[in-house]
Amino acid sequence: MRIAVVDGQGGGIGKHIVDKLRRQLPEECDILALGTNALATAAMLKAGANEGATGENAIIFNASRVDLITGTVSILVPHSMLGEMTPAMAAALATSPAPKVLLPLGRGNVELVGIKSEPLPHLIDELVLRVRRALGLAEEIMTNEKGL
Repeated sequence: MRIAVVDGQGGGIGKHIVDKLRRQLPEECDILALGTNALATAAMLKAGANEGATGENAIIFNASRVDLITGTVSILVPHSMLGEMTPAMAAALATSPAPKVLLPLGRGNVELVGIKSEPLPHLIDELVLRVRRALGLAEEIMTNEKGL
């Protein structure tokens, strides 16, 4: 199983996602850090991603070559992340056949209605739980603050 974690700017959210996934998934799961810039990629690699790649071509090339994509919903929005997410990157991620497990955080002019506000650590716990479900992993071995 190959999971892409996509982030930009400083890579802080991607770093937290990679860290939690690395602790909750079997070692044979490969985590690919896809950053819109080198700083984001480096942060995710430091958090435990197996490999990393940076920039528009890397994201476009890998979007259809992974089994699952995760990040924030803004990775599907052109020009989000202060313009770092190009239309081509957003299109490649959105049209990838890989399932997407996304955090409801926007970095652009997108507001998600009907989503209750939760602290980021709780959202990341829920993301990891859903990734584990998508991979068919037993939930009883998962541990987190919410006791899920």
